Amino acid sequence: MAKEKGTTLIVQNRKARHDYDILERFEAGVSLTGTEVKSLREGRASLAESFVSIDRRGEVWLEGANIPEYLNGTWTNHAPRRKRKLLLHAAQIAKLSRQVEAKGVTIVPLSLYFKDGLVKAEIAVARGRREYDKRQALREQQDKREAQRAMRYRNLSA
Repeated sequence: MAKEKGTTLIVQNRKARHDYDILERFEAGVSLTGTEVKSLREGRASLAESFVSIDRRGEVWLEGANIPEYLNGTWTNHAPRRKRKLLLHAAQIAKLSRQVEAKGVTIVPLSLYFKDGLVKAEIAVARGRREYDKRQALREQQDKREAQRAMRYRNLSA
């Protein structure tokens, strides 16, 4: 059987990109069971209310992520919202724990994807946005979109 190449996006956490300012990104492996991988291959997952935590032993966990049970699974199926271990280098874990000690900073998962056949999670150190910051960011995106639209129509008519 040929080995997979490239990356395939499974799910993104759009709400995290809206609610937080992303300071730094990391790529982490995810420790999963067989039925979880099969469910992810069907594209079934949600990161809507998930977060990342670091325990006392220095292990990083993805909590609150919903990977529904595999439809064709039997008694070996997994629990949909169980804690899943994230695989990072010790230096990366130390860096994350130092950054999280700062006030208002947290670790959020941004996406899950397949990279060369392995499930990876993109996590980020993030600072929460205030309500007026969210409105300002939406306004800037809308202005940018309108400017691009105007330039497109101008180029078509010329």
